[in-house]
Amino acid sequence: MEKHTYNVNVRWTQDRKGLLCSPELHNNETNASNCLEVATPPEFPGGMPNIWSPEHLFTAAVSSCLMTTFLAIAEFSKLEYLSFECDSRGILEKVDGKFVISEVLLFPEVVIADETKRERTERILEKSEKACLISNSITSKITMETKITVQN
Repeated sequence: MEKHTYNVNVRWTQDRKGLLCSPELHNNETNASNCLEVATPPEFPGGMPNIWSPEHLFTAAVSSCLMTTFLAIAEFSKLEYLSFECDSRGILEKVDGKFVISEVLLFPEVVIADETKRERTERILEKSEKACLISNSITSKITMETKITVQN
């Protein structure tokens, strides 16, 4: 596979807040952008509540990568499922005097219609976590607690 580049621009707007955009995500038909407001989280001095923070985006990158990797592997494996959802938690702490996201906890839940597909679904989730390019690109510990629900 060839190398890919993903372009992002962040621009300070006021206080501890900025606007995060990507030219690749701009919709030329509607002239709409998919920009996100980003800010220092409220746990830090000058932080702002209710706005995406780098810490939230980091955690979101890991969990959304798990989802997209699962969707690709499940499709390739012809696994039938009814839904996928994943709660996640990024744990921020000071290590050796520096703030780091030391661990990301993932709680994926897949709903399937056939009990006989439970083990296969579990294996595909585990394979997805191992193949996730974001998880493979960071030093944070990744912990996953899966839940498979059968719904007829």
